[in-house]
Amino acid sequence: MENKTILKASDISIGYSHKKGNTIISSNINLTLEKGQLISLIGANGIGKSTLLKTLTGIQKISVVLTEKLPPSNLTVFELIALGRQPYTNWIGKLSELDVAKVNEAMELTKISHLAAKKYYEISDGQLQKVLIARALAQDTPLIILDEPTTHLDLLHKVALFKLLKRLTQETEKCILFSTHDIDIAIQLSDEMIIMTPETVVQDEPCNFISKGSFNTLFKDEHIVFDAEKGRFFFI
Repeated sequence: MENKTILKASDISIGYSHKKGNTIISSNINLTLEKGQLISLIGANGIGKSTLLKTLTGIQKISVVLTEKLPPSNLTVFELIALGRQPYTNWIGKLSELDVAKVNEAMELTKISHLAAKKYYEISDGQLQKVLIARALAQDTPLIILDEPTTHLDLLHKVALFKLLKRLTQETEKCILFSTHDIDIAIQLSDEMIIMTPETVVQDEPCNFISKGSFNTLFKDEHIVFDAEKGRFFFI
């Protein structure tokens, strides 16, 4: 039987260091990331989602897509995606035929080949997010991690991006883990979810979380309720 596990974390703790010592955010975390899975990471603001992602990126070779703005430059879309091949290029950064093929393949997968010659600042936010995902694909790692990939996108582009991520896991067999506040969409499209609360970090399928009432305890606010039948949050 094929081993589909890409990364497994057993009883890890996450936190950060400071002058007075170490602060532990969460302990006894157990996660398994497998090929072909789209996995969302959810939790309240400040709960430690980014810290968990940073910890995981230190364990395994991973492509990471962050939400920070790009520094000013005149890079074209092709050139920006080609930066994903830096781990493989020679000391002067010359692209080989394989590097170019990987960049073209990444653009085809994300359906942005028509943008190749455009400057990256000439395209929309939604298109730029696809370009950054293509750059991660070009790096050719089994696991891609995205930190809040739908930030600054409207609902139409959020849904389109989620569907793109879902399709990429199916077509490439890569595992994609992403943090998000768009929980309703994540419930519908994720193969598995990771829920972070002050007490625990739990991984399971969305349907199991719904049946166990896990979403009801996600937010400590009586005005935010989860409707299990409709699979979404409501405000009362």
